[in-house]
Amino acid sequence: MSGKRCYGRPPAGVDPGGLRGALIVVEGPDASGRSTQIALLGEWLEERGYAVEQVGLKRSRLVAPTLDRAQEGNVLSPRTMTLFYATDFYDQLENRIVPALRGGYVVLADRYIYTLMARATVRGADPEWLRTLYSMALVPDAVVFLRVSAARLVERTLKARASLDYWESGMDLGLARSWYDSFVIYQRRIRAVYAELQREYGFEVVNGNRSVAAIQRDLRTRVCAVLADLFEGMDEGGGPDASG
Repeated sequence: MSGKRCYGRPPAGVDPGGLRGALIVVEGPDASGRSTQIALLGEWLEERGYAVEQVGLKRSRLVAPTLDRAQEGNVLSPRTMTLFYATDFYDQLENRIVPALRGGYVVLADRYIYTLMARATVRGADPEWLRTLYSMALVPDAVVFLRVSAARLVERTLKARASLDYWESGMDLGLARSWYDSFVIYQRRIRAVYAELQREYGFEVVNGNRSVAAIQRDLRTRVCAVLADLFEGMDEGGGPDASG
């Protein structure tokens, strides 16, 4: 079993080397299909006897309700929003992620610090400051980024809801008068930052323009390989069947 580590100094009271579980991160922009893939992975893992904990952005009981209310007014400064999200992340790290890993759970993260860093970078945050801000984050056992074209993201977003989101369209940045045009420009900028983060942090990129089943097969194969290194009892005989 390989030991865990943090990107920098670990949080007070946390010994990363004593965490027995697995931290699997699925990254990608809104409408990339992350949540669907995470849900399928969770069900699949639980059917195979793994205890699963799911985390994601704005799921802290301490911060999430306040952050939702603050974003409704569309007046948050970039730095304030970044600190809100960092607080949300660290509250979940302390109260959900670390305890679950201590108990040997598979923690599935629907986005992690990389999305937070990408959003903040596009809004002008200093990359070095962001690295310091998130330096206590645990290094995941696997990170997969679902890369989806901007055009496909717009199509999926409008199918899911009638209008575009103010923040996910980058309207606070004054990129364009049209929400559609702003969305496309913003998502392209986010994608460029993700590419830089991928080179720095070495996470895997998966083509997210394909069917749900095809993407799930890829994710299960990757997760199976990670868990084989961490746990005993994973199914033998090659890659998993994504339809199972």
